[in-house]
Amino acid sequence: MLQEFKTFAMRGNVVDMAVGIIIGGAFGTIIKSLVADIIMPPIGLMLGGVDFSDFFVILKEGATAGPYATLAIAQEAGAVTIGYGVFINAVISFLIVAFAVFLLIKSINKLQAEEPEKEATTKDCPYCVSAVALTATKCPNCTSELVSN
Repeated sequence: MLQEFKTFAMRGNVVDMAVGIIIGGAFGTIIKSLVADIIMPPIGLMLGGVDFSDFFVILKEGATAGPYATLAIAQEAGAVTIGYGVFINAVISFLIVAFAVFLLIKSINKLQAEEPEKEATTKDCPYCVSAVALTATKCPNCTSELVSN
């Protein structure tokens, strides 16, 4: 059973998938930083110094009564909250990742685009079914006379 697992784990697709997952996790971390540290601060500044991660709704007051200036303070006080600003950041992160994956797939598809089908240079001999040049009048394999079309 251990040998079967080793054979399964070392197959090319499994290793490729593992590498993809590891790189995807690292890419996700980069995108999260891009959104939180580069994209959202200017957007918040344009909206009057708003920090999206601090948009929240209090469902139940915590041990210390509010108002709470930030989501972290509210959660530290034990308040039950809905952090919709964090959700907005996550949606923006997802859209950026989805767009990046779309661009990646689009470029891969462009690289793998099929070459246009070339004109045939051979035909099949009707007697021995071997490939023969289009201009041949006699099959080199079975020496049959070929009828021109």
